[in-house]
Amino acid sequence: MNPLPSTATADPEAATGEPALAVENLTVDLHTPTGTVRAVDEVSFAVHKGRTLALLGESGCGKSMTALSIVGLLDPVAEVVGGSVRAGGKDVLTLSRPARKKLAGPVLSIVFQDALTALNPVQPVGRQLGEPFRIHHGLSRRQAKEKAIELMRIVGIPEPRARARSYPHQFSGGMRQRLLIAMAVALAPDVLLADEPTTALDVTVQAQIMQLLRDLQVERDMAVVLITHDLAVVAERADDVVVMYAGNVVETGPVREVFGNPRHPYTRGLLDSVPERAEKGSPLPAVAGSPPELSKIPPGCVFQARCPLARERCAEERPALTATGSGRAAACHFSEELASV
Repeated sequence: MNPLPSTATADPEAATGEPALAVENLTVDLHTPTGTVRAVDEVSFAVHKGRTLALLGESGCGKSMTALSIVGLLDPVAEVVGGSVRAGGKDVLTLSRPARKKLAGPVLSIVFQDALTALNPVQPVGRQLGEPFRIHHGLSRRQAKEKAIELMRIVGIPEPRARARSYPHQFSGGMRQRLLIAMAVALAPDVLLADEPTTALDVTVQAQIMQLLRDLQVERDMAVVLITHDLAVVAERADDVVVMYAGNVVETGPVREVFGNPRHPYTRGLLDSVPERAEKGSPLPAVAGSPPELSKIPPGCVFQARCPLARERCAEERPALTATGSGRAAACHFSEELASV
């Protein structure tokens, strides 16, 4: 099983007061040529300043769709059909497009997983990093450039004044990711969403990027929503975790408790899939089967087809997300049985 968190904030008092981001019953539909499907189904969670909440799950479980819904960057074929997202004292889903743009940067910001496509290939990086200061603070081009150079220095770009004139393709993958992070934290947002920020980077660079995010979070007291399928990153860097499957939240709670004693079969399956005890030549442990197609979500439990505990009730009744302890909840009819295994 994965190591328990070592660098995450463990102080429960940090979670008191108004959350920096509160998502309640967020529901998103996708309009496809064959009909409308539900990509995110009544997802709820909250994260406070200074803390990190991880959205964990396999590819296609709705993690990135949730993040894009929060920041208002959904593809035209997707639509938020229910729920609320509160940040900066406002329900951002009810705001006009201009009002939401004012929140982008000072209140909500996002780091994308593919830096090469997220950065503009035909503009020097210094100009791109300075743009938020010109839009939100009304700085001149020269003033914005100085701010951009300072940001590049903060995130560890060597020779920032000279490199500010370079284009994205002239940087390595790790350096481009640092630039994206610099752009995201430029206006000291209350909430930073990091969507698989270390994808396609080697292990050493991944560790550097995650440490940079952690340092900036502590320095600026940001709430961080970390979107990943990497159990080790969650164990080391997150305070709380929301496990998603087929667009649904199946388990949530403090990382130490959820990883130490999972109360949903999917969470248990993910943790058991870590190949730390695998022997050469032996099969790697894995969760059997594949996630269901969004157009074929079963009427009962969304995980029933892959669940070793599945019974007749699971096919007939969708389990509600029910408290399983202080600050914990799981959507399983047999969570108590799983706890005793």
